[in-house]
Amino acid sequence: MLMKIGLAQTRFPSSMTDGLSAIAAMIEEAARQDCELVCFPESILPGLRGVGYDVEPYNHGRMRGAVEQVRKLAAECGIAVILPTEWEDELGLHLVAFVISGEGELLGYQTKNQIDPDEDRFGYVPGDGRRLFEVGGTKFGIAICHEGWRYPETVRWAAVRGASIVFHPMFTGAVTRPAFYAAAAACRSEENRIFFAPVNFALPVQGCPSGIVAPSGEWLCASEPGREQLLAYEIDPAEASGLLARRYRPELLR
Repeated sequence: MLMKIGLAQTRFPSSMTDGLSAIAAMIEEAARQDCELVCFPESILPGLRGVGYDVEPYNHGRMRGAVEQVRKLAAECGIAVILPTEWEDELGLHLVAFVISGEGELLGYQTKNQIDPDEDRFGYVPGDGRRLFEVGGTKFGIAICHEGWRYPETVRWAAVRGASIVFHPMFTGAVTRPAFYAAAAACRSEENRIFFAPVNFALPVQGCPSGIVAPSGEWLCASEPGREQLLAYEIDPAEASGLLARRYRPELLR
């Protein structure tokens, strides 16, 4: 069964209010294009810290209200949403990606478990578990930015458990070797035989486009760098055999 997904390459939010406005516009556009699910970039709310933009201080009450607002919009539009945010719990402040169903049900969230060294100064606490999600019969995982580039195990974890696609919310701006990022995305797909979907912000200098990579490692579509746009593309999850992931034998590494 085919699945049409939307990758929301948004502007970097100037505020929580601006971020919610960008999210609402992209959810509505994804619904108009008959997408079943739409994914946003890393920490779309309140914005990612330490990358050259002013970001509002974390406010848990406001963040909780924002998540509820997006849940309501998802239900109104009948579309599932992957919503990356900051989120504080009893362990501390995390970078997470919430998954909301097309009925507005909160299905849970994936924490960022591998924190980039440049983010240590913000006091983020890594999570300690991984989640598999399902929408419309399609199983998927989430690897957040640094995790997907430099810790391929985060993608394989989902692939060996039957994920057809792994979404990769990120911020990748000016980098010294942009070819690495495109190649890494292709590797995550081909080394597992699943789809891989990086989702970046629209940035003046963008080190990696948003797009979808096929299980063969071929980029099926890619956004125009620097332009705010919804990239909508229909995939066939059955093409994700997971063959190489299923043949993984970790016991041989001991």
